[in-house]
Amino acid sequence: MSLDELKLRAATPADVPVLFELIKALAEYEKLSHAVTGNAASLEAHLFGEPGSDKSNYRPIVEAIIAELADKPVGFALFFHNYSTFLTQPGIYIEDLFVLPEYRGRGIGKRLVSYVAQLAVSRNCGRLEWSVLDWNEPAIGFYKHIGASILEEWRICRVTDNSLSNLASGLS
Repeated sequence: MSLDELKLRAATPADVPVLFELIKALAEYEKLSHAVTGNAASLEAHLFGEPGSDKSNYRPIVEAIIAELADKPVGFALFFHNYSTFLTQPGIYIEDLFVLPEYRGRGIGKRLVSYVAQLAVSRNCGRLEWSVLDWNEPAIGFYKHIGASILEEWRICRVTDNSLSNLASGLS
């Protein structure tokens, strides 16, 4: 199959089951399967609103792009808006970018990132960002190849589970 057959499109509610399977495949690749504690129903609610609810005023929390070859989902990008106070502009943060291993090296990942970059430009965003695990040399090489800067001096800070609840209640 050639890239001429590649179709990139916004995810629909019907895509949620396969999107969640791709998310689990990404977690397995990243050796983080144990961290997948969510479910397809929550994913659908965050992408499209609660099933059966009035969606006329719903603003998605996240968005997703599906990559298909011959109508088979082979990858995805899941992203959301953030904001840069220094630029005083919105940005887009790619939470997940994944291509099934047997389809890598064909330019699908680059096309997914380019698609999200086009959205960022059309939405007047000042930047596009994402994170990469420090051991994932193939991804780091790919990101550098497409022009991304790897910000070695920045570290991700994360508060989850009981720590999040404790912080919210003022406990330390």
